[in-house]
Amino acid sequence: MSFYIQKSILPFGFIFLYGSGFIFTQYGLQNSSPMAFLGIRFFIAFWILLFIAYFLKVPIPKSKKEFFQIALAGSLTVGTFSIGVFLSISYGVSGALNALIIALQPIIVTFLAQRFLDEEINKRVWLGLIIGFIGVSFVVVSKLDTSFDSVLGVFWSIVALLGLSFGSLYQKKYCTGMNLYSGGAIQTLSSTILVIPFLFFEELHINWNGEFLIALFYMAVGVSIGALSLLYIMIKNGEVSKVSSIFYLVPVSAAIVSYFLLGEKMELNVIIGIITVIIGITLINKKDNR
Repeated sequence: MSFYIQKSILPFGFIFLYGSGFIFTQYGLQNSSPMAFLGIRFFIAFWILLFIAYFLKVPIPKSKKEFFQIALAGSLTVGTFSIGVFLSISYGVSGALNALIIALQPIIVTFLAQRFLDEEINKRVWLGLIIGFIGVSFVVVSKLDTSFDSVLGVFWSIVALLGLSFGSLYQKKYCTGMNLYSGGAIQTLSSTILVIPFLFFEELHINWNGEFLIALFYMAVGVSIGALSLLYIMIKNGEVSKVSSIFYLVPVSAAIVSYFLLGEKMELNVIIGIITVIIGITLINKKDNR
């Protein structure tokens, strides 16, 4: 049963929460400046996690070094990633396209995991990664334009991609023993601090309406706590390269939620890209024949 949960329920739960998070970000930014939205989201998640950690009396980091490592992993995986995505969407890059760019993460993580974590990557996994990359690239290239805002938005998407990639590797190497609640509180706090300087470079505004509150609640609880907890559990229990491969399916979730929530059309090139990605995922996670 635990094997079934680890291999099926956790990945699909993560895919749904993480993918839909891109769309709820786009939804929330219709009523708020990006860093104000992000800072409040992190602050709420921090207090919820801190309360849970205190109530359950979970272990806390035993040394300054462990505390720093957890904070650094969070600043990359949570802070840098989220800042990049929020700024990218604020420059007009859609949540669905952001999810597609972030879905290039498996290529970067697999290459780095082979170099720094000594993970063995066979030819079938590389073939699956390449096919997935082609599927993602097919959609990304077709949706790009050459306007300054679009280029700047894609730049911030790439910043988010690099933060998530290096953060996942750092999390695997140094923070696999991290408690989800006390460690999560540290990581959301460090991410909150990372957001503060960006607040001075934007015109702060928030419309406290129902749409914004729904987006804020979903991002603070569903993504900052739910999705990231699932990601850390999967990183702890599996090879980081194979865990990262499920990011290829995040755009599928984003596209579906975008269709129902924002009314964005499911174009043919997106469908072709999604099918190609699924083929790549199947190759990556196919069991070796012994």
